[in-house]
Amino acid sequence: MTGEEQSQPAAGTSVGQQLRQARGKLGLNVSDIANLQHLRPSVIQAIEAGDYSKVDTELFLKGYVRTYARQVGLDADALIRTLDSELEPLRQRRVQEQQSNPLIDIERKKKRKRQFAKLTLLLVFVAVVGFLVYDHFLKPGPGQVTPAADIPEEASAPLVDESVPGEDIPAETGVSSASIAEAPVVSPEPGVVAENTDTAPSAISQEPALAEREMAVGGEATEPAEPLTTDTEVAVVTQSESVAQENLPGLVRLEMNFSNDCWVQVTDADGKRLVSALRRDGDALDVQGRAPLRVVVGAMNAVESLRFEGESMDLGSFRVVNNRSEFTLEP
Repeated sequence: MTGEEQSQPAAGTSVGQQLRQARGKLGLNVSDIANLQHLRPSVIQAIEAGDYSKVDTELFLKGYVRTYARQVGLDADALIRTLDSELEPLRQRRVQEQQSNPLIDIERKKKRKRQFAKLTLLLVFVAVVGFLVYDHFLKPGPGQVTPAADIPEEASAPLVDESVPGEDIPAETGVSSASIAEAPVVSPEPGVVAENTDTAPSAISQEPALAEREMAVGGEATEPAEPLTTDTEVAVVTQSESVAQENLPGLVRLEMNFSNDCWVQVTDADGKRLVSALRRDGDALDVQGRAPLRVVVGAMNAVESLRFEGESMDLGSFRVVNNRSEFTLEP
């Protein structure tokens, strides 16, 4: 019989029978085939008997059959196709066993639960991380600085000291704002510059004497006895300058210089808003109020210097978030 006749498998025979017949024609025994593949003889016997369950996996089984076919001179591809048709009932039986096995069904349910729990934990973790990022970096803080485009019209007005001169005049002086306004204007000596003499204490002290003279003649106004002397005028100028240079009693002083546009707000201990405006490059701020002063700075890098009670403050010592700082100053 020629080699071509040996390579043609018999029709209707199983893979194991074809391999066994080809081995017998070559005069080989099971041990010879097993030794060539480095397998146990029981594995070769199981393949020839069609007991494919003795082999661990279908992949290994096809590898053994393909090598066996080459050893005995058979067509390996044709045997593999026949083997696939023989393995199909075995595959279906294994699927049915797995579906009917309650332990496998329980394990499948446990696997689904574990996957669902992992997905839930992942979503919770992502939500927590997102909240922390928003709370620490994206959430606007209290008193968030308004963008320059949304600054109200009142913010663009120049800074005006809200304290009205003469507002804190003691009641026992008996002098009204109208009487102060009607006081005669004093002309200082040549070479002496008088600044802000409207509220000078010396000018105010002259009003009670004038009022007494007016009331002395049946309530009719009389001419002032004589104008203020030159010495009094000089005293008014000197005292006015000293008030402008020194801090008012019971108040603290804050001075700031700016090198760029910056929104700033200063509030004193009484909740009175001393400053709430936009400062430009080169502007300066000088306010006084009751301590402690609460300061909100919209652009900390625009502050060139900061002095409190005459002492320079270290700008790096303030806590800054997104170039915005909020702090309290007290002696």
